[in-house]
Amino acid sequence: MAMTVAASSSVAVMIPRVTSVSSSFSAVPYLPPLPPHTFGRSSFTVPPKLVSGNGLQKVELMKMRASSSDETSTSIDTNELFTDLKEKWDGLENKSTVIIYGGGAIVAVWLSSIVVGAINSVPLLPKVMELVGLGYTGWFVYRYLLFKSSRKELAEDIDSLKKKIAGTE
Repeated sequence: MAMTVAASSSVAVMIPRVTSVSSSFSAVPYLPPLPPHTFGRSSFTVPPKLVSGNGLQKVELMKMRASSSDETSTSIDTNELFTDLKEKWDGLENKSTVIIYGGGAIVAVWLSSIVVGAINSVPLLPKVMELVGLGYTGWFVYRYLLFKSSRKELAEDIDSLKKKIAGTE
């Protein structure tokens, strides 16, 4: 008996009350509750405006385009991905170096997150850093992207860097 009373009282607490407030004193008008949404492929609802006239045909066309784009998209085979990764991992000679570099990269990202958070907490410094970034971006565009000869120079610099990284230079 006590259990049913406790359960019924908890239900009564959870039901929201709708108070009648005159509109002259209310800053926010009463809005009706939203209908429940389900997130699945079959839960496509048509707005009432689109049902009349040829709007329904537009909705059907949108459905058809969305479903046809799913068929043409490339899917990733996870088994193939894992087998390729396993082959590359087995082909490595110095696995400890890769683990150390990977751990170092994770630590570097973590530390940079801490530094950015600290800089962001200083009142004027984020705006100054934005100005520095904007100035550097403007200089980079002027130096490397504005003229054709400088774009060629940038492409050559990138190619030489690629060759250095690949070890062909």
